[in-house]
Amino acid sequence: MRGADKTPLARRTRLTAGQRRESILDAATEVFAAAGYRAAKVSDVAARIGVTEPVIFQNFGSKAALYTAVLDRMVSRIRAELEELTEQHGSAPELLAHVLSPPHPGSRSHGHRSHHVLFANAATLAADPDPDLVEPARRAARALAGHLADLLRSGQAEGSLRPEADPEAAAWLLLSVMSARPLRAVAMPHRDRLEPSVAELALQALVLPPPTPTVRKERHEA
Repeated sequence: MRGADKTPLARRTRLTAGQRRESILDAATEVFAAAGYRAAKVSDVAARIGVTEPVIFQNFGSKAALYTAVLDRMVSRIRAELEELTEQHGSAPELLAHVLSPPHPGSRSHGHRSHHVLFANAATLAADPDPDLVEPARRAARALAGHLADLLRSGQAEGSLRPEADPEAAAWLLLSVMSARPLRAVAMPHRDRLEPSVAELALQALVLPPPTPTVRKERHEA
């Protein structure tokens, strides 16, 4: 009927090329963090955003290239997160404690938890024979080490971290503690008790102890 009211069909909003890439990276971050690179499937990434696999490959070319883009974006976001946390926590020891704290299962997928999981997975690929994987994994590790070294230098400048500690070596110590967390999760007994102690020992190696308060002696008149 000509006079009948017609409800227009809802149109799907067309994403720009940049928005499409970001949506793919968001989905890939979730999939890679949940399954690891080897077990992750491009089809799972596509299903999360309602597209076909060819759309993923049109944007990134290969699974390895997609993983590389996820790692590169992770490094950029971790740097921004460290800068934000520096403003929140103030001191370098508090920020380092946050960085070393184990991720909680309920934390958001693109935040603290996914960064830990993605980095741990990338660490296992740093010695992979596939050149398409090994160089991005190593590049991510080096970039994270550089960000942590800058943080350590700031802590030394403010007087809260040990001045004799080599910032670059200390940064790799911290990364080693973080990347070995999956091993401890499956092999370490009494994990709930020992895991916090691992982080505490790493902090003790870097953080200056609080100054010992001076005791004033009272003078007694004869």
